[in-house]
Amino acid sequence: MQYLERKTDYQRGWHTWNNRSVLSHVHMPDGLALNLAFKEYASGQYLKETLIGRFGRDEEKVFPGVHTYDEKYTCLSFQWRSMEIMVESTVNDDGLIILATPVKKQLKPAMLVLEFGYLWGKRGYVEAVSANSAVARGSDRRTEIHISGQPMTDLNIPTQTAFLSVAFEDAVCVSTGEPVAPDKARAILDAARDEALRRYDRYGDLAELSSAIECTLAWDTIYDPKHDRVISPVSRLWSIGSGGYVLFCWDNFFAAYLAAVSGCRDLAYFNAREVLREGESVGFVPNFAYATGQISADRSQPIVGSAMVREIYRIWREKWFVEEMYPGLLRWNEWFAAHRSAQSGALCWGSDPIEPKYGNVWEYPDHGVDGRFGAALESGLDNSPMYDDIPFDANAHMLMLEDVGLTGLYINDCRCLIELASLIGREGDIPTLRERLARAEAGLEGLWDEKNGFYYNRRTDTGEFSRRISPTNFYALFSESVSPERQRRVADEHYYNSEEFYGEWMLPSIARNDPAYPEQNYWRGRVWAPLNFLVYLALQNTVLDDVRKDLAAKSKTIFMKEWTELHHVHENYNAITGEGCDAKNSDKFYHWGALLPLIALAENGYVQGLGGSLEN
Repeated sequence: MQYLERKTDYQRGWHTWNNRSVLSHVHMPDGLALNLAFKEYASGQYLKETLIGRFGRDEEKVFPGVHTYDEKYTCLSFQWRSMEIMVESTVNDDGLIILATPVKKQLKPAMLVLEFGYLWGKRGYVEAVSANSAVARGSDRRTEIHISGQPMTDLNIPTQTAFLSVAFEDAVCVSTGEPVAPDKARAILDAARDEALRRYDRYGDLAELSSAIECTLAWDTIYDPKHDRVISPVSRLWSIGSGGYVLFCWDNFFAAYLAAVSGCRDLAYFNAREVLREGESVGFVPNFAYATGQISADRSQPIVGSAMVREIYRIWREKWFVEEMYPGLLRWNEWFAAHRSAQSGALCWGSDPIEPKYGNVWEYPDHGVDGRFGAALESGLDNSPMYDDIPFDANAHMLMLEDVGLTGLYINDCRCLIELASLIGREGDIPTLRERLARAEAGLEGLWDEKNGFYYNRRTDTGEFSRRISPTNFYALFSESVSPERQRRVADEHYYNSEEFYGEWMLPSIARNDPAYPEQNYWRGRVWAPLNFLVYLALQNTVLDDVRKDLAAKSKTIFMKEWTELHHVHENYNAITGEGCDAKNSDKFYHWGALLPLIALAENGYVQGLGGSLEN
């Protein structure tokens, strides 16, 4: 744990890591927070916490902009009530400059309130020393805080901390150390923005895609004081609803890889290690882990960890990282072999019985524990039509359905672990891993339907194929045993089949001819970035170069639609219209949506090696 257990420079200085508001800047590690809030006078409302993606007519609508991991430049704009506001920031020599600019003003100027205090139980206090300045005194640090503008007083605001307040009639600058006038701040921020944008020049016409990935991960990253760690939950809205943070299994392995691809080694390592650590007590990575301490001890989720660790290693080439991750990944592989294998060698999704510890609804059978819905949740495709009406084996604690997707992912997990074991000198594990690989390969062979040229899920109670298909059926292509002839049939008869998957917006999460497809409700038809990404990853070692290129182009197209319009990175998208905002169960800034631009970058040669041998 030598690297991940010590503090790094990444956990020092000013960061936007307070999960309660994207307009809260916190100095690490002492916890001094400066938070921008606004009082408007058309209706008398107070905006204390600004968050990305809230629904509702009167909620703030945030448009996230550039956010470098080192905080050298951040930018966002938002609309609230009748106001439009842009907020930018930069850090330099441990100092902070924030510039808030009213793009659209109210008839009576709003009031900008600078709240401050110490978070997370850190010791310190702040006192106003004049109408435009304050002093913060922590345990070992003194910070001067300044705000420009005409002082304005209104005691009818819901704040319980010291604050400074000014009329928000023109641009207002907040700074630490020395006071900075707005025009000087403008010049400093322009230079910081230009420097930040130059970092993306090497991506040419795809610079916006690279910027979007860093923007997404940076705005979604928070500090977890409970474990003294930096993590990237799927979104701030999800975290607030889960007691402070929530880590999801495959989601956060993808976040780790996205951070690595976009150049932040520390954040990549932290995310991968912390999501793996959540399952140490149960031997697998749980579906979810809440800040309350609760985990989904009955079920896991798609086993993608070793694949993402392999890809992260490919970028940074640090063996110690693999050495630290490998034991947990191997335990997870063993757990799936012991708990989710069918007699044929194929794997089935499941949910085990558990004793409730927190009284949370997700610990009980009526919310899926040791039942069909819990197994569907383990698949990650919660309400997928593939699992409608599939019987649950109460003795084996698994669906009576051999699953192509899980079997393909397990095959890939075994292959990745073999490579990682060889890399770090764990050759003694390889024979067992090869046995598991061969068994899963044999199980996958039983899911091939020669007549229809496709791999189908198969009922274990009746032996019949299930014809309800999703992109997970393409995960069979992770297997090196799939011949080029079969690969071509899978592509020509199913990927390019407009009755099943092909169309303007891809890939739909259930076939277009499925009765559930018109619902476009969550996993019942919508486009999901992780499905596109895993299919793209499975295509790497096939003869299907045309499919790979087509999927990359389609992934870019659907991402850019709402990114260009609203700077949203959606949890999922409508497969009929390409929209994300049409559904309230599509989070507007969910980090795995950034897998879509990553696919396009990879296809254009900007991601090192993806899917190939570690020797390349």
